[in-house]
Amino acid sequence: MPDPLSAHSSRPSSASKWAGARVLVLNWRDVDHPQAGGAEQYMHQISRRWLDEGVDVSWLAGRGAAQAPEALIDGIKIIRTGGPLSLYPRAAWKLLNSRDDFDAIIDCQNGIPFFSPLFVRSNMPIVQVVHHVHQDQFSTRFSRPLAAVGRWLEGTAARHVYGSRATVAVSPSTRHDLRRRLGFPGPIFVVPNGTIDLPTAVGPRDPDPTIAVVTRLVPHKRVDLLLGEVAAVAQRIPRLRVDIVGDGPERLRLQQLVVDLTLQSTVTFHGYQPNEVRDGFLRRSWLTTSTSAAEGWGCSVIEAAAWGVPCVALEVAGIRDSVLDGQTGWLVNSTRRFGEALLAALTELADEQRAQRFSAACRAWARSFTWDRSAELLAVVLLGERGAMRRHRTVADRRGARSDIGTFARFATPMDIDVRSALRATDEVVEQGDVVSVVLNGCDEFDAAAVMRRIGVFDAELRLVFRHLLTGPAGVPLPSTDEDPLEISAAGIG
Repeated sequence: MPDPLSAHSSRPSSASKWAGARVLVLNWRDVDHPQAGGAEQYMHQISRRWLDEGVDVSWLAGRGAAQAPEALIDGIKIIRTGGPLSLYPRAAWKLLNSRDDFDAIIDCQNGIPFFSPLFVRSNMPIVQVVHHVHQDQFSTRFSRPLAAVGRWLEGTAARHVYGSRATVAVSPSTRHDLRRRLGFPGPIFVVPNGTIDLPTAVGPRDPDPTIAVVTRLVPHKRVDLLLGEVAAVAQRIPRLRVDIVGDGPERLRLQQLVVDLTLQSTVTFHGYQPNEVRDGFLRRSWLTTSTSAAEGWGCSVIEAAAWGVPCVALEVAGIRDSVLDGQTGWLVNSTRRFGEALLAALTELADEQRAQRFSAACRAWARSFTWDRSAELLAVVLLGERGAMRRHRTVADRRGARSDIGTFARFATPMDIDVRSALRATDEVVEQGDVVSVVLNGCDEFDAAAVMRRIGVFDAELRLVFRHLLTGPAGVPLPSTDEDPLEISAAGIG
């Protein structure tokens, strides 16, 4: 399988084009916040890589218990102010009084937007990053009136304030919700999470059937649902063991549930563990699970896949993007069928050859997701916004389709043409020998054929893509759900 990064190593990164620029990240927490999670890790990993390229990255975030008002983490300056709600007016005040202190803003929306376009100069490049839509979660945390306000802020208000500015979603599910539920009109680009470095070797598996679950113990993860199904499955699978790694406010309740279900010999809560301990549990496990109500993405699912561990998961937003059904795990469309699917998966994985095939597919899938690529893609979107603020348009920008649509193109390297300079910055290009592979954002197959002809390519394979918006042109092969390739010629689409 091609290395997704090898094709980019011979050219400057897009982040290097921001060298010397001052980029402000707005996020409700920093990576050291006691409640930090995947959203904070996402932007921290990208910020670290931008810093290495000479970008001056600073954060404005909320201040957790016992946190200092300022910190330096991996070279990133962190300014902390306010709590979960008071952060937002304080951030607005900070922006109003520092309009010329920054060259670009990454505005991370965590349910309540920062509304940064209201408080900075009109030509400031701003990219909003959204992990998932919170419309259904407001009612679980706030009273009915406050929940209604939260839904209005995330939806109607954000739609009008951010307007046609670029938004980044971490998965197709999030992009879908931004369009269908919130009605966002502007371009939405998919910039997935990276994951842990792929281990050089995996296993050996534990001789007994073992499930490892790495998760925060919070209500929407629904670990209680998993425990209820384990109680039935354990009666059918001798010596079944479940290791739960993670902590959170639900831990005491879940531990009591284990006692009530008499699962003390099956389920162990290990609490928060350092990475090497967490990885030890994954390395030995047969399976991981996800019973979450919804996610922006499945970080823990991909981390497990890097260790060759497949996942049984409820088919919900985000998770349906991170699990390839039948290849890297099993998607279950009903909570009533989860126990049945868990039993079937453990039975299938008892066959060592089947287990090895799943392991290989998981590792191939996880290999497509790197923080280097995520940092590059987000930098490209930010560059596009800088160009849009300068009203700079080229022939490559003439496309009719939304950014939601993508077309994969593969063709022989044309002579005397710099393919990258002829395409949009947000088109991802991989050159391998005498073959070029591209994912064209904002292109259906008809737009793509016109783009190919404009750059002098008259013989290309084209296909609409879905997973390739996550993996890019150097990722894993397209699932069978993608359309068959189309051929174009000088006359057009054949």
